[in-house]
Amino acid sequence: MDLHTVIFIGRSGCGKGTQADLFKDRIYRNDLEKRKILYIETGEHFRQFIRGKSFSSKISSQIYENDDLQPTFLGCWMWSSMLIDQLEENMHLIFDGAPRSLSEALVLNTAFNFYKREKPVVVYLNVSSKWSHERLLARGRSDDKALSKINKRLEWFDSDVLPVIEFFEKNPAYKFIEVNGEQPIDKVHADIVAQYENDKS
Repeated sequence: MDLHTVIFIGRSGCGKGTQADLFKDRIYRNDLEKRKILYIETGEHFRQFIRGKSFSSKISSQIYENDDLQPTFLGCWMWSSMLIDQLEENMHLIFDGAPRSLSEALVLNTAFNFYKREKPVVVYLNVSSKWSHERLLARGRSDDKALSKINKRLEWFDSDVLPVIEFFEKNPAYKFIEVNGEQPIDKVHADIVAQYENDKS
């Protein structure tokens, strides 16, 4: 059985974490060897980082408070440090919400080449900006309560993340799956699995 390398990407609030968890469980259930899965989700890691006491954390926290975009090198550091410290030879690999910029995607591409991860699969959960906005307000997380922060993140998706999606979609080294994320959770999962299985050639 081949190792799975999967990226979940989409607007804030689209359900990336939920779908990544469901897919992670499916991988483990179907792997007769019960190989470990490295799950890389940088959002919570970032939230912990900006609450830190280091010089870098203080600068990053100021950027966050000003509703500005964090620099690409920090995003790369978040997931690359996890890869370097935690990835083992026979691990499945799931990314939740990274990369967030084209330059970050290019760096991640070099990491996949380094680790010889062939044909990573990109799962794009496509939801509208309006749908995302409503979900972010409904979930009530501390960084979702300010409309200015929500609007900024939705703007960043259009300016920074859409070019990432286009890069993956047009890159023959990747398998690209697009799913309508504005559906019930189980239907979204079923659509992901169906396309994933059909594209495994």
